[in-house]
Amino acid sequence: MFMLPSIPLPSLSLPPIVAEAPPHVHMRFLEFFAANIRNANTRRAYAKAARDFLTWCSGHGVRRLDEIAPIHVAAWVEMLGQSLAAPSVKQRLAAIRHLFDWLVTGQAIATNPAASVRGPAHSARAGRTPVLEAAEARALLDAIDISTLAGLRDRALIGLMIYSFARVGAALAMRREDVFVQGRRLWLRLHEKGGKRHEMPCHHILEEYLLSYIEACDISEGRAPLFRTVDRGRRALSDRALRQAEAHAMVRRRARAAGIETQIGNHSFRATGITTYLKNGGTLENAAAMANHSSTRTTQLYDRRRDDISLAEVERVRI
Repeated sequence: MFMLPSIPLPSLSLPPIVAEAPPHVHMRFLEFFAANIRNANTRRAYAKAARDFLTWCSGHGVRRLDEIAPIHVAAWVEMLGQSLAAPSVKQRLAAIRHLFDWLVTGQAIATNPAASVRGPAHSARAGRTPVLEAAEARALLDAIDISTLAGLRDRALIGLMIYSFARVGAALAMRREDVFVQGRRLWLRLHEKGGKRHEMPCHHILEEYLLSYIEACDISEGRAPLFRTVDRGRRALSDRALRQAEAHAMVRRRARAAGIETQIGNHSFRATGITTYLKNGGTLENAAAMANHSSTRTTQLYDRRRDDISLAEVERVRI
């Protein structure tokens, strides 16, 4: 694993093709992740795509970066399409294309072999994220045992994602100072993708959840992470922020305990909140503003009201 000063990189040993290149190529390769990508999640995803592709190339007889041709990229994309959905394949191709662009501009290689390779066609009018009915979401929240610190934390985190449409990454990045009073109401400050800061008033139910959690856990330091792991030995909060994988495991565990069979994940609550808001008469424009979407076209992917229409029409087939 390589580590630049104060910039932790993903666990990324140099692939053989890069390791055998001159030293300036090593540095240019690492700089792509350290200097060119600021989002930690994007960094991890792009690092995995780069490692997988270059390892695949080595396994198919490619020994140098300048030997990689569009045919190799196309064959790899074709292989990925046999096991991954089109959006996942397109994301991996984008990672490779951006990496080689970076290497070209740094004069590590002459041309970008991924520039001319097209990804699989994909068009989506609705998202694929599993969504809960309002009654299911209510049952999930009510089933959480709030006699423990973990229960108070989990209810507050799930409630935050439902009532504020927050992405799990933005929720877990929150600090105590990001929950504040303004105009006699509690407000939230979310740090979304692309460095966007988004502030919005807190739903009254979410306000109760957050204040109960903060007061019970005595979270007072402004810069302290809001959602933290629980030290089981001391039965108190630790100093470490909860990770997305840990939040996902918690969500699946809480759903099973509530008897919910839908295979939900962290992102399900964002879609659940938006869909419920629109069903209750909210406008698409306001939903986009609350979700901090730059376009209502993105918000429409979370609007699952058509699912009810489709189900009603299917039930018309009476035999």
